[in-house]
Amino acid sequence: MGNQVLDAVKQIGPAIAARSDEIERQRRLPLDVVELIKPTGAFRMCVPEDLDGPGVTAWESLEVMEELAYHDGAAGWCSMIGSTTSLMSSWLPDQYAQEIFGTRDAIGGGFAMPTAHAVPVDGGLRVSGRWPWGSGTQHCTWIGGGCLVVDGDGRPSPRPDGLISPFVFFPRSEAEFIDNWDVSGLSGTGSGDYQVTDLFIPEGRWAQHGLDEPVRHNSWSQLSFYGLLACGVAACAVGIGRRAVAELVDLAGEKKPQGSSRSLAHRAAVQADVAIAEAKLSAGWSFMKTAIDGAWATAEEGGVQTTEQKRLLRLSATQATQTSAEVAELMYKAGGGAAVYRTSPLQRTFRDAFVATQHAMVAPRTFETYGRLRLGLETDARHL
Repeated sequence: MGNQVLDAVKQIGPAIAARSDEIERQRRLPLDVVELIKPTGAFRMCVPEDLDGPGVTAWESLEVMEELAYHDGAAGWCSMIGSTTSLMSSWLPDQYAQEIFGTRDAIGGGFAMPTAHAVPVDGGLRVSGRWPWGSGTQHCTWIGGGCLVVDGDGRPSPRPDGLISPFVFFPRSEAEFIDNWDVSGLSGTGSGDYQVTDLFIPEGRWAQHGLDEPVRHNSWSQLSFYGLLACGVAACAVGIGRRAVAELVDLAGEKKPQGSSRSLAHRAAVQADVAIAEAKLSAGWSFMKTAIDGAWATAEEGGVQTTEQKRLLRLSATQATQTSAEVAELMYKAGGGAAVYRTSPLQRTFRDAFVATQHAMVAPRTFETYGRLRLGLETDARHL
C-alpha cells in the first residue's frame, strides 16, 4: 500500500510552505493549516488500527514528520508531538482511548514530566499545576500533563493501587494558556506554558506509561517511547536540514557574490559544502532507519527492545539532530549576506535547527550516556 500519510502530506506540503512566514509571526499553526493537515493522519500516527489509526510503521511515521518539517519546521514538530502523544492511546481504558483518540479529528499533546500535583478524591483526581513546552496545545482536542500524586499537604503519596505519576488528559477548553513563547526558532510551534487549577480528572482518564501494562498490546505499545520521541525530534531536524540545502541550492544558482560575474554555485567551497551537507544528512538518516527498523521488527514480534536497541535509537537520533544543525549552519554561512535577513528561509532553517538541538531527548549531553553504555560502565538506562 505504501505510506499513504506521506503521500497526502507531500500533496499539501507546498501550501504549508507558503504560510511559513505567517506561521512564524503568529507563533503557532493557524487553525486552517491544522485543518489542512488533520485528514492526512499526521497528528495521530501512533494510534493503533483498532482505534482507526492510519496504519503506518514507526519508520513511515518518521518519514511523514521529516517531510512536513521540510516544508515548515513547526508543522513537522507539531505532527511529531501529536503522534508521540497518541502513543498513549494504547495505555488508556477503552472508554477514554475512544473518546480522546478514536476520531480522525483527534489531536493530543502535552508535557509528560510530572510538574503538576494530583490529589486523589472520590471518583478520580484533582489536578493543579503548570507545564512548560506545550507544543501545539492550542490546537489540540485533548491535552495531557504529567502529574505527581500527593496528599493534602502536597507531599508525594502514591495511591494504594500504586498510582504515582499519571499523564492526565483534559479538553483544551479546560486549560489556561500562558503567552510566553518568544523564542529564536521553531516559533510557530506555540510551545508556551499551560496550566490548570483544581481540575477534576475522572477515574482512569490517564496513562502511566512505563509503570502500567498497556491496555492494548500492539507494535506501538512494545516500542520504546523515549526512543520514538527522540527519533521524532531528529526527523524534524533532518527535514529542516534538507530544506536548508534546497534553499542554498536555489540561492546559489541566482546570487552573484559582490564583485563576481559568476553565480555562487561556481565557487568551489560552496560546491564542497553542498556535497558534504547532503552526505551528512543521508548518513544520519540511514543510521536512524537502521535503528528504528530493528526496534520495530522486535516490537512486531511482541518482544521488548534490548538496552542496545534503545541505545542505538537514542544515539542515532542525537547524531541526526546535531548533524542537521551543522548542515543548517553550513548552508547559512554559504549563503553569505543574503542569509542574515529574516526574509531568508536560510535564516529560519538555521534558527529552527538549533532550537531542535536543545530538546532533552537529543541534546549533546546525551552522548555521554550512550558512550558509557558502549564502554560497559554502570549506567542508569531506565529512560532510554
